[in-house]
Amino acid sequence: MKKNIHPTYYPDAKVICACGNTWTTGSTQPVIHTDVCFKCHPFYTGEQRIVDTEGQVDRFYKKLQARQEYIDEKAAREAARTSPERPVEELGLGTRPTDALIKAGITNVGQIMERLVAGEAALLAVEGFGRKSLADLKKHLRQFGYELPEAAEEIVV
Repeated sequence: MKKNIHPTYYPDAKVICACGNTWTTGSTQPVIHTDVCFKCHPFYTGEQRIVDTEGQVDRFYKKLQARQEYIDEKAAREAARTSPERPVEELGLGTRPTDALIKAGITNVGQIMERLVAGEAALLAVEGFGRKSLADLKKHLRQFGYELPEAAEEIVV
């Protein structure tokens, strides 16, 4: 065996934990400092505490929070997209059908849906609003994500 190539061995090396617990063991270092030991580690104590020395848990919670904010924002956008308070002008029907609806006192999607519950004839009764306008209206409402009432699905001739 070669001489002077092995580290010095300390049979009574002192181990000091962050919790204050100390013990002796054999090591190549005279003093060892640790963050957790058998007296304070959650696995041995049964506590529900997270040992995080590198901030990984905080990073995980930040990602989790960012995801939750994204989901909430997405739900808010979807709710605003299918809001019954959306003005008729935002549906993109065209000038003539939009003007006919506004002239009849129908200014938002909620009022259109109320008329559609009564059936297609309620909207066809509006002066200047015909079948093509009704078909375009239904198509645009579906594109925006609105659920049409069953009475609106009937074709009345």
